[in-house]
Amino acid sequence: MGVKQAIKSLDAFPRAEEHLLQKTRSGALVSVIGLVIMATLFLHELTYYFHTYTVHQMSVDLTRGQTLPIHINVTFPSLPCDVLSVDAIDMSGKHEVDLDTNIWKLRLNSHGQIIGTEYLSDLVEKEHTHDHGNDKEHHHDLEQKLHSHGFDEEAENMIKKVKQAVTNGEGCRVYGILDVQRVAGNFHISVHGLNILVAQMIFEGAKHVNVSHIIHDLSFGPKYPGIHNPLDGTERILHESSGIFKYYIKIVPTEYRYISKEVLPTNQFSVTEYFSPMNDLDRSWPAVYFLYDLSPITVTIKEENRSFLHFITRLCAVLGGTFAVTGMLDRWMFRIMEAVTKPNARSVVR
Repeated sequence: MGVKQAIKSLDAFPRAEEHLLQKTRSGALVSVIGLVIMATLFLHELTYYFHTYTVHQMSVDLTRGQTLPIHINVTFPSLPCDVLSVDAIDMSGKHEVDLDTNIWKLRLNSHGQIIGTEYLSDLVEKEHTHDHGNDKEHHHDLEQKLHSHGFDEEAENMIKKVKQAVTNGEGCRVYGILDVQRVAGNFHISVHGLNILVAQMIFEGAKHVNVSHIIHDLSFGPKYPGIHNPLDGTERILHESSGIFKYYIKIVPTEYRYISKEVLPTNQFSVTEYFSPMNDLDRSWPAVYFLYDLSPITVTIKEENRSFLHFITRLCAVLGGTFAVTGMLDRWMFRIMEAVTKPNARSVVR
């Protein structure tokens, strides 16, 4: 008998309490509320289980011999396309001036609308590159004429055309992809591609070169879920002043591993901005510089699924806790109703 009594004492489910054996309106209300809460929590936990999460790992960057893709999309609302050039230089000594491969320019009017469609289609890339080659030869010939014979009619017509574009408020959007060596360096967008005498004739001094710009997109590789490029949407508008913008960029090589095991090599970065206003003693011309350096550490971001046992544990916790709370609430309401109705019953008997 002693053993049987000891086993009975371990029963965690004794006879139900009195308030659980009676059907009441308050119990029905608490039951409905409890079911709604449990259904909501179940759906939340199920959604949480099926969503992947990311794990970040860091290691030494061992990549070698690869190029660094730079995606740029920048609008200069106060400078026409004829005066803008994209120049790049890196620590290996490679220096490229007035890049046009994989770089396109869109002429914009004073309202930001595109003028013409000659730069919109990839089908005219060869023609566009050829035109730029002719432009370079033209500028070289123009430079010789300026130094030897002074301004001729052709040079004056070109200057008048550009000055008219500046007066009309033409702008330019520069976009495309730069493939550079995977070493520290910089690229800048400026009027440095012009002969200095031509630039003086067009702008009448460096202080009148308005390098106001809007950065629509600047990235160093394809985008992955959750990436944030800090320069996207940046607007720097100058009024009656000019200067040199410098963006110091720290690039962190990144690998994003999808749940399907697909690997996406890309880069993320942080940036520090600096602006140097022009003064009368400066010999440099306004420009927008992007100076980048690479981190020796690479970040690996992995997508992973949550464990099924983890899902069951959380589900038991939220459903069991809701059931316990609703049971306790029902017991309190039953006792309150019983305390309120019993005195009335006694007074009726008397």
